[in-house]
Amino acid sequence: MSEHIAYPSNINIVNTSFLIGMPIIALTSLVYYSINYGIGWFEPIIFVAFYLASGLSITAGYHRLFSHRTHKAAWPLKLFYALFGAAAFQNSAIKWCSDHRRHHLETDKENDPYSVTRGFFWAHIGWVMVDEGEEIVEKVDDLKADKILAWQDRNIFLIGFLTGILLPALVGFAWIGGIHGFLGGLVYGGFVRVVVVHHATFLINSAAHTWGTQPYSTQNTSRDSPLLSFLTFGEGYHNFHHTFQADYRNGHKWYHWDPSKWLIKSASWFGLTRDLHKIPTKVIESRKMKKAFHDNTDGDEIETQFQEKFTQCMAELRSGFNELIKRRKEYKIAKQSKRSNTKTDWKVIKEEHKNRIRLCKVKIAEARSDFKLLVESMKLNNGAKATVA
Repeated sequence: MSEHIAYPSNINIVNTSFLIGMPIIALTSLVYYSINYGIGWFEPIIFVAFYLASGLSITAGYHRLFSHRTHKAAWPLKLFYALFGAAAFQNSAIKWCSDHRRHHLETDKENDPYSVTRGFFWAHIGWVMVDEGEEIVEKVDDLKADKILAWQDRNIFLIGFLTGILLPALVGFAWIGGIHGFLGGLVYGGFVRVVVVHHATFLINSAAHTWGTQPYSTQNTSRDSPLLSFLTFGEGYHNFHHTFQADYRNGHKWYHWDPSKWLIKSASWFGLTRDLHKIPTKVIESRKMKKAFHDNTDGDEIETQFQEKFTQCMAELRSGFNELIKRRKEYKIAKQSKRSNTKTDWKVIKEEHKNRIRLCKVKIAEARSDFKLLVESMKLNNGAKATVA
């Protein structure tokens, strides 16, 4: 007997018309423009410029700054996010963040506005096309108190039209001139760019909860996908984000593709962002190990491996201390007999022994660090086994 699924019937005419109509307008105008004017160097430039401005205003602005408060920003950057976030046509920052904060509080549950458990299409775009009752705007009092965001919320459609549609057309008119430049900016910087940004950012709600790995947590459907990060301005490391929401990075390693992270960091060099919050590496690695322990129901093989590493670590620690004692004795003997050496010889001997002692101290410090990590890991292993039991 199949489970009964209640499909929503209250279609939002405005949103649905826009989401279906815009791709049609973009494709039609693209074909018309290409036939009559061709494609030169201007079209991809204006597309990429407005694509990055509006897309990053959603991911770095709406998402990481306004929704999660992972850092602080100066008013010029907040104004930029408000203007070009409106150009992305994904509602005001206040309403967007209200939905997103509920998504994190209720991930995969009934009150999650775009839960992927209701289907890929629903999480991707369906939830915007359907009204399921009165619009809920809550948990955003901090954003309502911001004058820039309150102004954007009151004028969201006008700002979106002026910044997202008219501005690229005017840039094209000023740059290329005539109807050619006006239409080029309108089509590539406006219509086509809106559609691409829509579905690039919508993938965060759908694909990032469907495909990829879960190295940090299986408490919800969020997943990490380096490939998806290339399509979502760095938001593809979504399992990391759901586990460490306060981190301004999604790709926490330096080589992870995350343009949003790079924008936030580079803006700090000019005083536009500050107080960038980062989860300590040891906390991240500990969480990853804890997840691995939970995945291993018995943990016997892992515990055996750690006992071997523990023994090796203690041996290295003892070796480091013994070598340090030996080197210090040699240094003391060399110092007592320096009168029998020339001044130059003594300086060489002194520097050589000091370098050896430094290396010993480094070796001991590394062994101590490994020791602490191993002890912590074994504690996590024991805790995981107790939870499974």
